[in-house]
Amino acid sequence: MIAARDLRLTLGQGAAAVPILKGIDLTVAAGETLALLGPSGSGKSSLMAVLTGLERASGGSLRVAGEDFTSLDENALALARRGRIGIVLQAFHLLPTMSAQENVATPLELAGEPDAWARAADELAAVGLGHRLTHYPAQLSGGEQQRVAIARALAPRPPLLFADEPTGNLDAVTGAGIVDLLFARRAETGATLIIITHDEALAARCRRIVTLADGRIASDSDG
Repeated sequence: MIAARDLRLTLGQGAAAVPILKGIDLTVAAGETLALLGPSGSGKSSLMAVLTGLERASGGSLRVAGEDFTSLDENALALARRGRIGIVLQAFHLLPTMSAQENVATPLELAGEPDAWARAADELAAVGLGHRLTHYPAQLSGGEQQRVAIARALAPRPPLLFADEPTGNLDAVTGAGIVDLLFARRAETGATLIIITHDEALAARCRRIVTLADGRIASDSDG
């Protein structure tokens, strides 16, 4: 699913250049659950940005779901993400003027899915929100908003799902429920799941833990 070799990311140029990723070698098999663990500043969010095509690598090679990401420009990367990668973020990033169903259906419509509205309703029902289709984000709790975000990420059936600190804005009880849901939906869809976190307990839910430190992989072990 992912093959990265000597992956590097440098921000800025010349004397102001700052190396962020300093030669990452990482292979992720289809269907794996993997945690990218590390403190703030270790490079884990930057690595996620490169692996998802949100940021172009400065050097090295990267193949994601069969596509050579290092040879693509920004527009091509955006197209390559579509249908291949789902992303769940800490801050939910739902569109406030759209209902839950619209938030899930709109990306499907943009991808040309003919039954986008029905699919969106099914996905929301799968995360326990079948009764909240017409509610707007401001009418939903934090946990419900994250459930909508999970439904939106998984609706196109991407083979690869990233979750960046998915419980960071939630209380402990709500967060635990979201993690259970995330793993349950991953199991049902068969997606490869990569969780970016500083929480060792959350990382331990994954089969494999990759720890980053100072832009490098410090350890890679079974959870």
